[in-house]
Amino acid sequence: MIARVAPNASLNVLGGPLQTCSTNPMTGFLRDGCCKTNDQDHGSHTVCVELTAEFLEFSKLAGNDLSTPMPEYGFPGLEPGNRWCLCAARWQEAYENNMAPRVVLESTHQRRIASLPFSHHHRLIPGLLKHLANGDTLVEIFRFVPAVTSMTDLL
Repeated sequence: MIARVAPNASLNVLGGPLQTCSTNPMTGFLRDGCCKTNDQDHGSHTVCVELTAEFLEFSKLAGNDLSTPMPEYGFPGLEPGNRWCLCAARWQEAYENNMAPRVVLESTHQRRIASLPFSHHHRLIPGLLKHLANGDTLVEIFRFVPAVTSMTDLL
């Protein structure tokens, strides 16, 4: 079942409490390990992803080098397998170039899902299936995923 949360709590795309994306390395716009957002977060760092070598190279070529350490800023550099709160626009760009890393639904802020074009929802299927295996029903899940109203929409 999807958990009930406090009214002011950040929610994930499944409607439950936003889970930690990563604390090692520390991520999030607020550097609290979560993909929370606020009005100062113009990049919308709301998408928790599991990084791949392909995505890191794509991002570097696109002008956002996430793999090179920058000790002067306390940035260790990221490696494949790390989780990271990614800017929504960067994920979108990577998706459009077939380089999008896997999204971690439990740790992706619900603010992101509303802006995903319908054609991208199939990238969420593995996470949705995991929640079905955990006992959540399709009705409970679809309630929190705009534009997905039936299993047919996911196929």
